[in-house]
Amino acid sequence: MKIKVDYDVCEANAVCMGLAPEVFEVDDDDNLHVLMPEPPAELLDRVRHAVRSCPKAALSLEDE
Repeated sequence: MKIKVDYDVCEANAVCMGLAPEVFEVDDDDNLHVLMPEPPAELLDRVRHAVRSCPKAALSLEDE
């Protein structure tokens, strides 16, 4: 699985970072960074939850 971000929609609300901080980071300038674009299997449940919880629906998962 690969994480996709629609940066035109993302408001850097940091909900994803709160749910999976090892995968998502919002910097001091309110920019979202995906630290692990292809997270390991043991993190996928948390990543899926973060994707579903995005208030702007800016995140998605893509099968490779």
